[in-house]
Amino acid sequence: MSVYEVDRKSTSVQSVDRAVTVMEFLARRKEAGVTEVANELGTHKSTAYRLLTTLRDRGLIEQNGATDKYRLGFGLVLLAASVTAELDVLRCARPVCERLSEELQENVTLAVLEDDDAVVVHQTLSKSSALSVDWTGQHTPIHATAAGKVFLAYMPEAQRRRILGRPLERFTENTLVDRDALEEGARETRKRGFGYTVEELEVGLNAVGAPVRSPDGEVVAAVSVSGPVFRMEAGRIPEVGDLVAGAAGEISRCLGFRG
Repeated sequence: MSVYEVDRKSTSVQSVDRAVTVMEFLARRKEAGVTEVANELGTHKSTAYRLLTTLRDRGLIEQNGATDKYRLGFGLVLLAASVTAELDVLRCARPVCERLSEELQENVTLAVLEDDDAVVVHQTLSKSSALSVDWTGQHTPIHATAAGKVFLAYMPEAQRRRILGRPLERFTENTLVDRDALEEGARETRKRGFGYTVEELEVGLNAVGAPVRSPDGEVVAAVSVSGPVFRMEAGRIPEVGDLVAGAAGEISRCLGFRG
């Protein structure tokens, strides 16, 4: 790495640090002018002005037309709302996932859709389960997991077609990679209210998942149960599916869904 690259990286990090300092300062002061911000940062007024202008252009702060001073903007509210929504899902889901895991004696996970992957954000491990792998934070394939089947079923059609139109990885001999079969599976998932996999991601592992909805009915997460085939055999999937769908409905109601 060249000296120029090191210096540029150092300057970028310093700019981020200053931007955070400005927003923290405005949070305390409510409003502040360029001179006050420059004094807080210990920089020249021109540097403070450029920083304030950038933050204003990105909607993170705004300028009071009457005083010309700066204050926090609504862009921060939008960022905070996304974090709050995910925290609300976790708050509502944890006790439900724990009860479901206790009832079925299997592992329960909560996943959200990130780009084209199902990402596990919470996992309740059953004490009786021999499967002790922690999937929290892991990106899992959308076409070969129970949560993924749920997201495929309820996502916009254009997104589903784009995902299913590319080559899909086969993890076991049971993994569905045919576009028509996956489209039919999405229709069936919507009809029954839950999706499932039979040894599609791992040999010897079955899973069932159901949608969690926001107050406006949007599918924002999926709760799923996974277990070994000798306990969660294919014949039990409808029974388990009803329980998982019930748990997902309880989480949805906690979030404010009334559909």
